[in-house]
Amino acid sequence: MKLYLPLFLSVFLFACAPVISQKTKDEADLSLHFKEVAQNPDAYDGKVVLWGGEIIQILPQDDGITLIEVLEWPLGWREKPQKTVSFRGKFLVVLKEPLDTSRYGSRARVTVAGEIQGSMQGEKIESVSDPAYRYPLLLGKEIHVWTPDLYQYSYVPDVGETLEYSGFERVLRY
Repeated sequence: MKLYLPLFLSVFLFACAPVISQKTKDEADLSLHFKEVAQNPDAYDGKVVLWGGEIIQILPQDDGITLIEVLEWPLGWREKPQKTVSFRGKFLVVLKEPLDTSRYGSRARVTVAGEIQGSMQGEKIESVSDPAYRYPLLLGKEIHVWTPDLYQYSYVPDVGETLEYSGFERVLRY
């Protein structure tokens, strides 16, 4: 029993750890929800938000920038996106560097901390899913990609991977 208690406690503490760093969460305006920002993204330019959802597609650009199109879902426990029945909207995440798209497919859940950069009309982006849609635009600061739920009713922590961006430098946190 003495051997299992430290192991259990470490797994429990790791499972409760936030997926976005406290420093970034302190910068974020957690009172800004997607719905109000989506109505007029330009009014919130420069604000840092914490949103989540499901990756629709990843769009690498010729200039080395990566765009991630995300179907927005509300965040639940540990900032994990919670699937909803009704359509809430979509947003784009801009990463200032290429992303290995083979590791992150569509339908993966993500939690994103990013700075609002206004909006972009879908018709200005090649291969976007909805050219008529006006996407709120986030400059990604931190992104957590959730691993798929292998056992829906288990107590195994959903660890995932967090990508932390500072300029063009990428640091992986586990």
